[in-house]
Amino acid sequence: MLRLPQLTPRDHWLVLAAFCAAIAGTSLVLTAWLNLHPCHLCIFQRLLYMLLAGAGLAAGLLSPRQEARWVGAAGMALAATGLMVALYQSWLQLQPPGSVSCMGSDPGLIERLVEWLARLQPELFLATGFCEQAEWTLLKLSLANWSVLCFSFCLVLGYRAWRTPPVRRIFRT
Repeated sequence: MLRLPQLTPRDHWLVLAAFCAAIAGTSLVLTAWLNLHPCHLCIFQRLLYMLLAGAGLAAGLLSPRQEARWVGAAGMALAATGLMVALYQSWLQLQPPGSVSCMGSDPGLIERLVEWLARLQPELFLATGFCEQAEWTLLKLSLANWSVLCFSFCLVLGYRAWRTPPVRRIFRT
């Protein structure tokens, strides 16, 4: 029987960091390649993936020290936030066209943050689309739906790394 190696918490954190960096990079490539128009929620999720990649890398480098658990807890909070935002955007996309919009009369905290970041780095953070429009689908899932799956994976992976106690051996083998 094939036996897979046991991953350490450090391995989990580094896989999480690589996965999130790949997702953030993929979002940039898809935006340019397919001429997509990301909305404020898309850009905010991209930011969360970037922050989550940084948190995963920091937790991986700090592991097995206790500080890694604190950084990892912050990373899991980022993943949970991303999951909620992606679920909200998926809900917006399921509504009948014209019935709801992510843009209200006054911009919210996410919109203000994305607009501020767009002034600093427009190549990464410029929002030009609408949240309720699913511009592109893969296997009948919008990018927001895929983001729900990816943030869920990040949350599970982060929890597995966070809850795994370090192996303490009295004698080296």
